[in-house]
Amino acid sequence: MEAATNKKAFENLLNDLTPREWIKFQKSWFVHNPPPRDRNKLIHPAAFPETLAAEFIRFFTKPGQWVLDPMLGTGSTLIACHMTGRNGIGIELIPKWAEIAKQRLVEYGAMVGTSDNGQISLAIEPPTQQIVLVADARDIDKIDMPPIDYVLTSPPYWDMLRRKGFETQRKRRELGLDVYYSDDPRDLGNISDYEQFLNELVEIYRKTAEKMRSGAYITIIVKNVKKGTTMYPLAWELALRLREFLELRDEKIWCQDNQKLAPYGLGRTWVSNTMHHYCLILRKP
Repeated sequence: MEAATNKKAFENLLNDLTPREWIKFQKSWFVHNPPPRDRNKLIHPAAFPETLAAEFIRFFTKPGQWVLDPMLGTGSTLIACHMTGRNGIGIELIPKWAEIAKQRLVEYGAMVGTSDNGQISLAIEPPTQQIVLVADARDIDKIDMPPIDYVLTSPPYWDMLRRKGFETQRKRRELGLDVYYSDDPRDLGNISDYEQFLNELVEIYRKTAEKMRSGAYITIIVKNVKKGTTMYPLAWELALRLREFLELRDEKIWCQDNQKLAPYGLGRTWVSNTMHHYCLILRKP
């Protein structure tokens, strides 16, 4: 009886999950097949689902804290912040995608903040606010913002969207949809040299880490890429490089089991049907 009386109550310093919910999230792999995308989100060639983003945000933050996505796209991270009661800041290089992100946030009933010369204007009400900034993530060090409690982001998978001949590209062209992000030379997805791409990506995350409070986590959703018979271990090399200034804590493997299989290399050589992404989890010391 005395042992039971002195048992310490569960104290959760990271999030508001129950012990059962916490343990369930610790599983190193998961299957997530998102619901159909709305038209505005479908326009973007590589958006990740809000439902997935919400799970990570719920684990790595408490309500009211600040989440940052330095490569926002059409706003999945900020919509997930709105869904979970967190404040969000999204930086997007291409005005077209930023405008779509704002439209989608308004449709979800979110309060969308404004910016003036790269400076954030905060609203007092409602309790959470979602802020979309049109800016280059390379300049994140020049943007004033509150200390960031969590970063959730997914970079371009190098210039893979520029490769011709993929079945998904053919279908998107038939529907009149974009098959790559933009023609802007500043767009990371337009860098053809792998080492240059990797170096610039690492530098963006170095500047992003400076905006994070001590002990904050960052999750980067990325995958290794293949060009012909050559594999480029983007996820693995990125993780190794980021260890220069962040603690590599773990990874979760996001599996998708609802995609069609293709006969790559059939009868000739090994080529996988890659249906997983790495969710790299790092922490600021």
